[in-house]
Amino acid sequence: MSAEQPPLAGRDYAAALAVVVIWGLNFVAMKFALRDFTPFQLGTARYIFAVLPLALLVKAPRLHWKWLVFYGLCQGVGQFGFLFSALKVGMTAALASVLMQTQVFFTAVFGFVLLHERANRTLQAGLALAALGLGCFAMNYIAPGGSAATTFWGLVLNLCAAAMWAASNIVARKAQQASSSYDALGFVVWSSLVPIVPFTLFTLAFDPPATRWQWLAAPLSGWLAVAYLGWVATIWAYAMWTGLLKRHAANRVAPFSLGVPVVGLAAGMGVLGETITAWQWAGIALVVAALACVMLGPRLLARTRAS
Repeated sequence: MSAEQPPLAGRDYAAALAVVVIWGLNFVAMKFALRDFTPFQLGTARYIFAVLPLALLVKAPRLHWKWLVFYGLCQGVGQFGFLFSALKVGMTAALASVLMQTQVFFTAVFGFVLLHERANRTLQAGLALAALGLGCFAMNYIAPGGSAATTFWGLVLNLCAAAMWAASNIVARKAQQASSSYDALGFVVWSSLVPIVPFTLFTLAFDPPATRWQWLAAPLSGWLAVAYLGWVATIWAYAMWTGLLKRHAANRVAPFSLGVPVVGLAAGMGVLGETITAWQWAGIALVVAALACVMLGPRLLARTRAS
């Protein structure tokens, strides 16, 4: 019989709460930054901040360089390229914080297709609830009285961002399996070098010439938002989250992430004055229920069987 794991200490709860708040406010910071940067410019600036100065302090991970490149392209260029574009063309910070959590279900689908991982009953139920939730989000653009604050393409790009996050999860899992000395912090820092060049090329190729170098003269508020995204939300929060996963089992840590969309919703509505339609509230409720089913369901089933 395995030894019982120690309970979460006060510092663990404080770290989990800090990560939830940081990641929930992350979407509001993106909205502020996008007032002064194009999506591609924001991607470049975010990853420059994420790399410096840590690339000078953190050793490069001892694994094949291909994993750094694949992760940087999926998580950096893919996830945040799509997410920043979604927020720019018609997605609220509040709703984006919820839609990004569908990465859990995209990860399950990719794991089934690419890694032949089977979905248990709670995951299957969660996938069904999530599909119903996405149907409600789609109905917002079909049924009368839909919100003009979001657009159909904003929804599509947001889901693409969640799918790329899921792809990066698969890459990180394969990288961890390929190296016995996998270091999560070093992996994140050094893979952050990868998106800088593509984002720079994209801004030179696709941004209007009048805005191509305007970001260099962005106000202090814009650069503070970028610093928050690069240093606080990426490096600091990820380091705390990784520390929690090292000290405790994933099934005890993961449920805390349910608080991220709650903070994101509250911040988007309270700070930015965003509104949410009835169809979107229904979709949010179904997606959160799906997440709760996946994260809490196995533990509840185990307790039920034990009793």
